[in-house]
Amino acid sequence: MKIGETRTVGGRAGVVRLRPASGAAQGGKVDKSRHVEDTTTVLGIPESAFTPEVRDAVFSLLEEVATLRQELEQGKQRISQLEKLADQDSLVPIANRRSFVRELSRILSFTQRYGGAISVLYFDINDMKSINDTHGHAAGDAAIVHVANLLASSIRESDIVGRLGGDEFGIIMANAPESEAIQKSEQLGRTISATPFDWKGQKITVAISSGAYALQGGEDASAMLDNADQAMYAQKPAAHRGG
Repeated sequence: MKIGETRTVGGRAGVVRLRPASGAAQGGKVDKSRHVEDTTTVLGIPESAFTPEVRDAVFSLLEEVATLRQELEQGKQRISQLEKLADQDSLVPIANRRSFVRELSRILSFTQRYGGAISVLYFDINDMKSINDTHGHAAGDAAIVHVANLLASSIRESDIVGRLGGDEFGIIMANAPESEAIQKSEQLGRTISATPFDWKGQKITVAISSGAYALQGGEDASAMLDNADQAMYAQKPAAHRGG
């Protein structure tokens, strides 16, 4: 007998109805005494073998299992969302410092084990205090979002950009020597300076200072960030130091 259309009874899961095939019986004849209802099964057991009470209990159990499966899937999705929020900056959709340092540590371990180059870029917005004092802190937040978006849209797919705190940002460039990292940091600085953002009908121009540091030996993530920060500070104009 062929398995025909599979469907549920009364919207309940786990029930299969089998249709007798036309001509697939003894001697090529169909046993017309058999009906679809006769071959209904629940978990492989003919439904006719169940008492009404047992049948209802089985159906109830199947519905509970389906509900639990749905709730489990929703729980997994919620956990995934929470993990993403835990790794994302609260203001801009890029990595926060915690996840940035974790990724830097992971890439460092891989590079130190298998070889290769890795560089870290460090950025700081110049005159952030002036933007806040002149236009308000909401404008300062808008400047941070503006810079973050420009950085994120101007890097390789393999690079990682993160907000390290306040108006400071970092970029991890795997397989990039220091010369390439310096060139990239300078290019990003020019892009940001040439791209003002709109704020209440005004065009506000933002400038950044940048520094780059490439792995030299056995540095950890903290040392890499400190060295990149020092390189940025050394390049930052004296008039802009301190914000």
